[in-house]
Amino acid sequence: MSEIKIDQLGNKNELKRGLKSRHVTMISLGGTIGTGLFLASGGAIAQAGPGGALLAYALIGVMVYFLMTSLGEMAAYMPTSGSFSTYATKFVDPALGFALGWNYWYNWAITIAAEIAAVSLIMKYWFPDSSSIVWTILFIVVVLSFNLASVKAFGEAEYWFAMIKVATVIVFIIVSFLMIFGILGGNDPVGFTNFFAGDAPFNGGFLALFGIFLAAGFSFQGTEMLGVTAGETDDPAKNIPKAVRSVFWRILLFYIFAIGAIGLLIPYTDSRLLSEDIATSPFTLVFENLGVAFAASVMNAIILTAMLSAGNSGLYAASRMLYQLAVDGKAPKLFMKVTTRGIPMYALLATLAVGSLAFLASFFGDGVVYIWLLNASGMSGFIAWLGIAISHYRFRRAYVAQGKSLSDLPYVSKFFPFGPLFAFALCMIVVLGQNYMAFMGGTIDWYGVVVSYIGLPLFASLWMFYKVKHKTKIVPLMDCDLSNK
Repeated sequence: MSEIKIDQLGNKNELKRGLKSRHVTMISLGGTIGTGLFLASGGAIAQAGPGGALLAYALIGVMVYFLMTSLGEMAAYMPTSGSFSTYATKFVDPALGFALGWNYWYNWAITIAAEIAAVSLIMKYWFPDSSSIVWTILFIVVVLSFNLASVKAFGEAEYWFAMIKVATVIVFIIVSFLMIFGILGGNDPVGFTNFFAGDAPFNGGFLALFGIFLAAGFSFQGTEMLGVTAGETDDPAKNIPKAVRSVFWRILLFYIFAIGAIGLLIPYTDSRLLSEDIATSPFTLVFENLGVAFAASVMNAIILTAMLSAGNSGLYAASRMLYQLAVDGKAPKLFMKVTTRGIPMYALLATLAVGSLAFLASFFGDGVVYIWLLNASGMSGFIAWLGIAISHYRFRRAYVAQGKSLSDLPYVSKFFPFGPLFAFALCMIVVLGQNYMAFMGGTIDWYGVVVSYIGLPLFASLWMFYKVKHKTKIVPLMDCDLSNK
């Protein structure tokens, strides 16, 4: 704590711009690769067929790409760790910025709790009689150490965490297609036999496709971290656009090719695809068919890496959002204090403390409190995406209305206004359709409705609290603050 320095005027030390282009790209990319691809993709294929899963993930992938181009335009022009919270404050309504910021901070704080719980389960795969407390403490120490060292150390750790996941998917795709054409595995070429088996490529009709479409959205959450890293990126005008341009093709490569390969190699009727056990992950099944010994252990190690990556980046994103909220006067000033290495120490510790307390809640009352906390955070990522789409639409309109030239922007989204409007509409469908089945029976399942949608009234409460207290209004286009200093 002695490293925390505030000068006599009370001005804060600034965050350090220590993230390179490769860090930003990998952080954005790594955010999309996790259990959603390694485990949930099998269930998606089983429920909607290989064609249905491909279509659902492709649509979500396009939506995410539009969101990243929107966020990239604002982040390259106005790099700040507050990202969409700051943009919503300046271009839409300060109350919306307040709600988005606290909503996003809460989301990642609770996600850290989920990763703490998951890591203990992962380690018990190898050490079934070990104590969960040991793995919990070790996980906390590791992610805290990376975040306390420096932003460069965090970026380097996240780079290699993401690199392991990226290398796994690339190897998987190459091996899969060699097996499909009979070059590896010692079998005849599979071709499109499994892809069109039974009712495939589409199974279960529209509702099955819609259900996977909703689930696919969770798999891509984390890409918006691109905006949060902008505040600590060296030369953001150059590096943010570079990262944005690579997002679409890598999403295409990793999700579409991987799901396509699974659909070609494993029939959607295989009951093992519905299991969330690592031993029956579609990646594990493919590697086992190839004859790779200890395939389950290898995938377990890779999923452990994904958990560490999620905890590491989640702690970073949440602490930076809390720091910026404090800078903007929307959180206690204590959280804007930073160490000499540019680390927002108090914001970091507060975030980890909340995550740890949420984790401890899983041990009481059969975990009911913990489950409700997780459900409340479930929609937070989608709400953040909606905020990005709205903020970009308003930013571009204000930028033009104030007579500024688009040629002066470091990066220009080519899809305006279609991109943010399309992303907003699709994201709104995902949000409102989260538990459509609760309305499909003879009577409405009110408990299911509350569990699924609790995040919306919580967000609305934050918005209205700030709006009533400060009497804020929508910022007129000519009054939007476009200063990027």
